[in-house]
Amino acid sequence: MSVRPPAAIGLGAILVVLAWTLAIGHAVKVPCVHGEWGDGRPWTHLCYSDIVRLQEAEQLEGSRLPYFNACSESGDPCDEYPPLTMWTMRLAAWASGPDRTQFFYWNAALLWLAAFWITFLLFRMVGTRALYFAAAPTLAIYATINWDLLAVLLATAATFAYLQRRDTWSGTLIGLGTATKFYPALMLAPFAAGRLRDRRPDRGARLIGSAVAAWLVVNVPFLLAAPDGWLTFFRLSRDRPPDWDSLWFIGCQMLTGIGCTDVRLVNYASAAIFGGLVILVWAWKTRRDPSFERWTLAFPVIALFLVTNKVYSPQYSLWLLPWFALALPSWRLFLAFEATDVAVFVTRFSWFGTMNGIEGGLAGTVTQGWFMAASLARALILLVCIVEWVRSTQPAPSVEQPQAELGGAIVGAAP
Repeated sequence: MSVRPPAAIGLGAILVVLAWTLAIGHAVKVPCVHGEWGDGRPWTHLCYSDIVRLQEAEQLEGSRLPYFNACSESGDPCDEYPPLTMWTMRLAAWASGPDRTQFFYWNAALLWLAAFWITFLLFRMVGTRALYFAAAPTLAIYATINWDLLAVLLATAATFAYLQRRDTWSGTLIGLGTATKFYPALMLAPFAAGRLRDRRPDRGARLIGSAVAAWLVVNVPFLLAAPDGWLTFFRLSRDRPPDWDSLWFIGCQMLTGIGCTDVRLVNYASAAIFGGLVILVWAWKTRRDPSFERWTLAFPVIALFLVTNKVYSPQYSLWLLPWFALALPSWRLFLAFEATDVAVFVTRFSWFGTMNGIEGGLAGTVTQGWFMAASLARALILLVCIVEWVRSTQPAPSVEQPQAELGGAIVGAAP
C-alpha cells in the first residue's frame, strides 16, 4: 500500500512546519550551546554541535585570519574547511566575540535562514514535496551541527536556476557551493549531461565554465596569498583515515580489528568504486528509461558518494534531503532513510560516551556493534533508494515546464 503525503498545502503552512522542525532541533541542542561539556552532556543529551567546539579549535577567538595566519600547535585540525565556510566562521566570530554561545547563535541564525530559503526554492520547484526537507528529522538534528546547510542552499539554488535554463547562474552557484563544501561539484556532470541530451552542448559548456570560474574566483586569491593554509583542507581530506560511520571503517574493523591502516589504498579504491558504480547506475537507468531527465542523476551520484566515501560525517545526510523531493518522492523510502539515519546519530554519540566512560542516557549501554549495525542499515537503505530511482517512472520537474507549473503543488506518490 502506497503512503501518500498530505493534500497539497501552501507555502505558508510548509514554512510553519519548517519552523517547528528547527525549533525541535534547537531544543535538543540547547544543553550544549553554552560549551559546558565537562559532564559529558554531548553524549548523554545527544546535543553535540561542531559550531560550539570549532570556535576554539579553529582558533577564531582572537583576530587570526584563516589561511593567512598560521595555526598554533594544538591537538585539533585548524583551517580544515573550504574558503566560504572558513570565512563564514571568521565573520561570525568577529560578530560574536569570544563568547561561544553568541558564536553559536550568530551561525545558527544564518543556517536557519538558509533552511527557509531552501524550503522556498523547493516549493517553487515541487510544491508540497518540499515537506521532504521541511519536516525531516535529519534537518532537526543536523541543521546547526555544522555549516552544511550553506552548501545545500547553493546546490538547491543551482538546481532552481538549471530548471529555468539559467545555465550561467546554475554553474556559478555550483562553483560557489563547491567553495563551501565539496559535494555540489557532484551535480556538475549530471547537469551538463542534461544539456547534452537537449542537444545544447553550448549550454553545458557554459554551465561547466561558469562553475569552474566561480570556484577559481573564490579560491585563487587564497592559493596565491596563503598557499600553505589554503592547502590544509586538501591535505586533511587526503590523509584522514576512514571515519567511524563509513563502510570502509566498518569493513576494516571487522577484518583486522584495528581499522584501515593504508589510507592511500582506501583513497584510490573508494574513488574507483564510486566511479564504477556511477557508470553502472547511469547505464542501467538509461537502458530502462532512455528519456529520463539526466540532471536527476545527481541523486544517485550523491548517495553513492556517501556510501563509498571514507567519510560520512553525520550532517552529510542533509545533502540528500532536497533530492528526495526532487528525484525520489517516496515517503516509504524517505522514512526508512530517516529512521536509520536517526539510529546512526543516536548510537554514534551514545557510543562515544561509552568509549569515554560516561554514563547517562544511552551512553554506557550502547556498544560499537549497535553503531555499526545502524550504519550498515543506513547504507543498505541508500542502495535500495538508488535501485528504486532506477526503476521509478515518477516524472521529475522538467526544464520544459513553464515557471507557473513549476511553482504549483506537485504531489508525488510513493512508488
